[in-house]
Amino acid sequence: MVQGKIDEIHGWAAMGPGLEVEPWSYTPRPLGEHDVEIKIEHSGICGSDLHTIKEEWKGTMYPAIVGHEIVGRVITKGEKVLHLAEGDLVGVGAQVYGCLQGSCNACRRDLDPHCPEAVYTYNSTYADGQHAHGGYADAVRVHSNYAFKIPAGIDPVYAPPLMCAGVTVFAPMLRKGVKKGDRVGIVGIGGLGHLAIQYAHALGAEVVAFSHSPNKQKQCLELGANIFVNLANKDELDSVRGTLDYLFITSDSKANQYNDFITWMTFEGQIVVLALPEGQMSFGPREFVRTEVSITGSLIGGVNVLKKTLEFSAEHNILPIIERFPMAQINDALRHVNGGKALYRVVLDNIQN
Repeated sequence: MVQGKIDEIHGWAAMGPGLEVEPWSYTPRPLGEHDVEIKIEHSGICGSDLHTIKEEWKGTMYPAIVGHEIVGRVITKGEKVLHLAEGDLVGVGAQVYGCLQGSCNACRRDLDPHCPEAVYTYNSTYADGQHAHGGYADAVRVHSNYAFKIPAGIDPVYAPPLMCAGVTVFAPMLRKGVKKGDRVGIVGIGGLGHLAIQYAHALGAEVVAFSHSPNKQKQCLELGANIFVNLANKDELDSVRGTLDYLFITSDSKANQYNDFITWMTFEGQIVVLALPEGQMSFGPREFVRTEVSITGSLIGGVNVLKKTLEFSAEHNILPIIERFPMAQINDALRHVNGGKALYRVVLDNIQN
């Protein structure tokens, strides 16, 4: 059996509910024959990280090293890993294991995040009972199926947000078949939304960006939006009612807004929820039934979709807008994101290690 090169992984862990993380180390699981050991160079901060360390979603297993937008170099691989080599630049997203068997109802449909054996990058447990820890660290070990080569056309520092935010918005667009001639709305122009604009534009759709921040109009148009709608402007909202084929909800919209969202859709329009609303979603059935609108959710993306996300991003030069912090300043970075000051994603640099 091949031995890993790192006996102890050093990271930044939440020790209890709150925003602060502190230095903490753990002994990684033995390197399996299908595993790779990755020296982390960059790690993105996702909103899910904050929800987890603050235990807003409940069930956090402390100490918890979060972070599921990971980019680094393979430094060791198991003897049965054939598609990766030491030195390869790879990314890891929100999942680190799925069975990927044809007999699995989820995996055979490229929905391996729903695999009964799925292990997520952090706050998750392997079959042997060991906890999974994420990218706020100097290294990570994962199954090689969930380590993805970063295409040569993507600068490594811009790759981390594609591993979660990118695939989160691109996966449902692929699944729904967004194409040229479709009219696609994007609600919330933040970490997810600014990427969603770029993907929808590259797929040939007419893109309508919705935001409460009129100062984002210029940037939305530069990213590929055809129309910008100020959510506080009734006339602008009225101008798009009944016109959208798809609507992607990428921000924590208030639950009572869904009644209004439905009126923006054309008949058989599809609303896709990517961010969790505050409270319970509520809408009256009349407009919902009259227009035959459907509302669905979407959870990240499987192995094949993540590969397509990276390939498509490289081909169409789709990159996140980021701010960078040294890993040593991680608590400053977390406060920056938590305070809503990030434009639009934050990436932690770990290359000095």
